[in-house]
Amino acid sequence: MRHGIARHTLEGVRDARVSAHPFTTADGLALNLTRFQRGESESDDVVLLMHGLTASSDLFIMPEHYNMATYLLDHGFPDVWTVDLRISSRYPYNTEPGDFSLDDVVHYDHPAMLAELRRHVGQRRVHVVAHCMGSTALSMSLAAGTVTGITSMVAQSVGLVVKVPGWSRWKIEFAPPLLEHVLGMSAIDPRMGDSARFTRSWALSKLVSLAHPECDNSACHLVSLMWGAGWPALYSHANLEPETHDRIGDLLGPSGLHYYRHIRKMVRAGHAVKHAPDDRRHAALPDDYLANAAGISTPILFMTGQDNHVFGDSNVIGHQTLNQLTPDQHELAVLPGYGYLDPIIGKRAHLDVFPRILDFLQRRAA
Repeated sequence: MRHGIARHTLEGVRDARVSAHPFTTADGLALNLTRFQRGESESDDVVLLMHGLTASSDLFIMPEHYNMATYLLDHGFPDVWTVDLRISSRYPYNTEPGDFSLDDVVHYDHPAMLAELRRHVGQRRVHVVAHCMGSTALSMSLAAGTVTGITSMVAQSVGLVVKVPGWSRWKIEFAPPLLEHVLGMSAIDPRMGDSARFTRSWALSKLVSLAHPECDNSACHLVSLMWGAGWPALYSHANLEPETHDRIGDLLGPSGLHYYRHIRKMVRAGHAVKHAPDDRRHAALPDDYLANAAGISTPILFMTGQDNHVFGDSNVIGHQTLNQLTPDQHELAVLPGYGYLDPIIGKRAHLDVFPRILDFLQRRAA
């Protein structure tokens, strides 16, 4: 616990009825939805908040700043849900040996998630705000047709188009085999700096910190290694509360290297593609998700920080691409002064970012 903030706490959303709604995927994983409700009357609109790879629902309910779940509850959306998928840091699934990919999220997690959600909300309008690989995966599900009936979607940072800076391309090509076959690691964890002295994990953390003099938080240095290119890569320090920066290793957890292989394949292609076309489990999924994008009927707000050092202008190009396929259906918001993650966890996000999301949701709910 740092600065008195417990990991996975729900204390950031006050004056709300909170309930947990577990569900099980067809391939046998236990996942969870969490519901936050205000008032007694039933709203016609439900908002689902979806995290990215190695993060969790914690991103949307943080107690140290005016978080997104509370903001939506305060501004006319009294039924807000969060989900923790298999890529959540709340579960051990990220670091287990195996070949999990985003195709598993598309094939198994999203249909089971939506079935459980619909069991409680019926046919009410469902809007989704999704971040990072959660956004890419949901876009893949919309293209593949494994998820239907989504009224609107906010795609934060990246979607079907996947581009990264040059340094990140080099890392994603060479770092996974280096970590696996040279250092004997199957996963990488921002908290490796807390490992026993002189172990491989401890030594790697110390080595990475030598290249990051911008702060003294080894977890901040390691997430810059894991994702993006910059000092730091994921956000501007000035945009975060000190408590948020101090516990970044709790908000962004470990990842198995198998997910990097799928992202590497998408980076090579420039957009979302199937990880293993010969995987018979996913035979019904498209080999090229972007080729199915014209069939996406859900309006999407493509949102990105102007200084996104993880996925660059992926969402700018993604908006242009989908707008050519379905003109006037989608929107774009580029956020000055923001990067990859601070549009969600930034201390001023409720002033600079959340109103843009709220405006989009309100117009799509009308």
